[in-house]
Amino acid sequence: MPTSRDIIDDALRLGFIDIRAARVEPVDHASAAMFEQWIADQRHGSMDYLARYADVRRNPALLLEGARTILVAAINYYRHPSPDDPAIALYASGDDYHTVVRERLESLAETIRQRFGGETRVCVDTAPLRERYWSAQSGLGFIGLNNQLIIPGAGSYFFLGEILSTVEFEADQPLNRTCCRCRKCIAACPGGALKPDGSIDARKCLSYLTIEHRGALPEGTDLKGHLYGCDVCQQVCPHNADARHTDEPCFALRDSYRKLSLRYIAEQMTQEEFSTTFRGSAIKRTKFEGLQRNAKSILDSK
Repeated sequence: MPTSRDIIDDALRLGFIDIRAARVEPVDHASAAMFEQWIADQRHGSMDYLARYADVRRNPALLLEGARTILVAAINYYRHPSPDDPAIALYASGDDYHTVVRERLESLAETIRQRFGGETRVCVDTAPLRERYWSAQSGLGFIGLNNQLIIPGAGSYFFLGEILSTVEFEADQPLNRTCCRCRKCIAACPGGALKPDGSIDARKCLSYLTIEHRGALPEGTDLKGHLYGCDVCQQVCPHNADARHTDEPCFALRDSYRKLSLRYIAEQMTQEEFSTTFRGSAIKRTKFEGLQRNAKSILDSK
């Protein structure tokens, strides 16, 4: 029976820092119930897509007929921020991770098919797969109070991606670890979205509000200077104290972003400029109207 160690060298060559395997099976009852209650409580805000395909979120076998294994890989996107950087989350500094991670996972999936046979399916957070749950099940890391996957000794600034395979790999063991529960992320969360029980109310999260929320911001919202996304819960996490700078040039801050000002975005940028500037970027997710709204909100609060 193959193991994740049989393909680790291939994963490393593609830029991943690790890959682990979990057995395809239904999500455990407690975790499934917690997620479904979270949806019922409307704490997912307007992200209606999270309420869809509940059966697939409970059982990843529905994503690929005959699936036996979920292989979970991580790639580092951390870069050392500068005081002059635009107020965007680090993950959105460079090229859209969906494209980068998918292309590399497809290459790794082809290696798996050639070496071990079977069928594969690649997922990069657009499929209804609970990737942090499966990352924890595979032993790749553990989930912190900030709801981020934390990789021991490396931190949480990682993109995750999965390969489902009909080949049965030996399952890696989950880590017998939790975060240090220092609660620094809870205290620092600018929107008060993080709760002591490890849950999150997306409706108060600045990442949700600046990216996913459509239309006017809720009355009284203070974006605290955040134009796109928020890294505060990761910035204060002790596990990120020694985060290593990524070697991936595609995740470096684009030069064109350094020239953007809030005033320009709010008052002068056009839809065409938005499309050109953020082509191939995750920032397109917020749409032109959303980015302008965010810039205006920050300027109005000063």
